[in-house]
Amino acid sequence: MQVLAVDVGTGTQDILLLDTGQPLENCVQLVLPSPTEIAARRIAQATREGQPVLLVGTIQGGGPCHWALERHLRMGLPAYATPEAAQTFDDDPDVVRAMGVHIVSEDEARALEGRARRVTLRDLDLEALRRTLATFGVETRFDGLALGCLDHGAAPPGYSDRLFRFEHLRRVMAGGNDLLRFAFLPEEVPPYLTRARAMLACARDEGVPMVFMDTGPAAALGALQDPRVASWEEGVVINLGNMHTLVFHLAGTRVFSLLEHHTGEISREQVEDYVERLVAGTLTHREVFDGKGHGVFYAEGAGGARPPVAVTGPQRGKMRGSRLEPYFAAPHGAMMLTGCFGLLYAFAQRHPSYREPLLARLGAAG
Repeated sequence: MQVLAVDVGTGTQDILLLDTGQPLENCVQLVLPSPTEIAARRIAQATREGQPVLLVGTIQGGGPCHWALERHLRMGLPAYATPEAAQTFDDDPDVVRAMGVHIVSEDEARALEGRARRVTLRDLDLEALRRTLATFGVETRFDGLALGCLDHGAAPPGYSDRLFRFEHLRRVMAGGNDLLRFAFLPEEVPPYLTRARAMLACARDEGVPMVFMDTGPAAALGALQDPRVASWEEGVVINLGNMHTLVFHLAGTRVFSLLEHHTGEISREQVEDYVERLVAGTLTHREVFDGKGHGVFYAEGAGGARPPVAVTGPQRGKMRGSRLEPYFAAPHGAMMLTGCFGLLYAFAQRHPSYREPLLARLGAAG
């Protein structure tokens, strides 16, 4: 049995093809540039060559590709986008037009072929991945897909994306304070999570079981597979992503509280202060939101001594030398695949017929 886990972030897409017939250490593991980084590089190449760009495909993560498009437009070069691809840059097409992008129909996009550099947007490119795997003689049949990305959600016009995103996290937690509440079957993904739905749609023709999970909770779930973190009755897991930082105060998978901020907006000292006050129950949502973060949510009563702290994520170096004395978690010896391990655990829980072989393989690796 082969289950593919793909965890899409801002800087990288982390991939694990778990084959239950071999040790986890022998399974294919890839850390590749993220889809938004790939798109950004292609837009930048068009900018250097003085060519117009034509953006097609579907909704994907923004950040680098958004910044690259802005640089392209500042150079006075034309940019075109189909309606769905345009949603990568803003849910409101009028905002995208105001950037200087021409939104065109599919027929108009076809007419532009050969006159503009075509850049396809999508968070999941199974065709490209299969080509890569086939080059190395790897079987490209997938029996299941565990997919993750961070979705702000399609906020109503004029409504804060940061607040809308955090209201989604709060809504999920209100249904049960457990990390596994974030593991959705495709039909369970809310309509407003347009990026998540677009990612799942990229795999619609696979005809295999799937699960979707937000990258933050997936990383926390993966960190719990580190033997040291797993031994704690209670702990704090910090996931320092390239764009977003999420902090979970946990007892196993049970969530006491969580906060989300932007990694580039907070210093190590702020993270330390936030963690201490999150555990104590004195950190407020308003304070975090006003500091350009997303917010704070308390699922259960807080207070008491701070438990041990684990840190993971590509920006974890920010916490070196911290007074929190964090443990740098590396589940199964592969820190950058922490999210993939969480996705696979969630997949096993949501698809019971797969549970035993998957959990046996994950457990066999430490």
